[in-house]
Amino acid sequence: MTTLTAPASLARPRLTGLTAESVFVRRSLTHSLRDGESLSMAIMLPVMLMLLFTWVFGNAIDPSGGYVDYVVPGIILLCAGFGAASTAVYVARDMSLGIIDRFRTMPLRSSAVLTGHVVASLVRNLLATAVVIGVALLVGFRPTADFWGWTAAIGMIALYILAITYLFASIGLAANSPEAASGYGFIILFVPYLSSAFVPVETMPDWLQWIAENQPITPIIETIRGLLMGTPLGNEPVWALFWCVLILGVSFAWGAWLFRRKAGRR
Repeated sequence: MTTLTAPASLARPRLTGLTAESVFVRRSLTHSLRDGESLSMAIMLPVMLMLLFTWVFGNAIDPSGGYVDYVVPGIILLCAGFGAASTAVYVARDMSLGIIDRFRTMPLRSSAVLTGHVVASLVRNLLATAVVIGVALLVGFRPTADFWGWTAAIGMIALYILAITYLFASIGLAANSPEAASGYGFIILFVPYLSSAFVPVETMPDWLQWIAENQPITPIIETIRGLLMGTPLGNEPVWALFWCVLILGVSFAWGAWLFRRKAGRR
């Protein structure tokens, strides 16, 4: 009795290059378009906060009326945080629904699933950031940056979005459910409030100043603020790049380890 085996030429090929990643990017973008509520909330919440701080608290904080120029960089990072937080929920949902087990039977790299979520989130967040900046210009935001200043600021924002999205994707892998992933992400969204996003660090209590000065968000905000508004940069860009690269590297390694552990695939 002989055993029939399929010729090597008929074996199902493994997806190579960026084919697998492009498939999962399209998948994640399609899910984002279908989940319009999450996308709209990721835009509406930062816009509402900006209007609240500008029109309700602005005159009390800065009677000169220039508070909107100060607060917009912090609102931009809040926008990125709200948008990236949904990535944790999407990843946790994929893990809990068993769709990853189906992907394991397909000829693709396991990392493509996570990459698809991250790239789609980057696209969503850049779109939301553009909307927030547009609204800020309507309410009086007047940046002084030239073309290169805007280019550098957008690059800094994109790098931060990439880093924070990978962090949220890893949180989604670590969480046991989409609800838990949402809760963990909500805690991280409070970090910008303990920075120079809304008030200068020197106005805080002494013990809180040390925290605000030595956490990742403050140098990133000060870099964006300096690029857009012409305030002194000092060493802030160096620290901003350091923190973004560190968060990205740690999150990428953590996410890869979690995915191999949970999906059972190398």
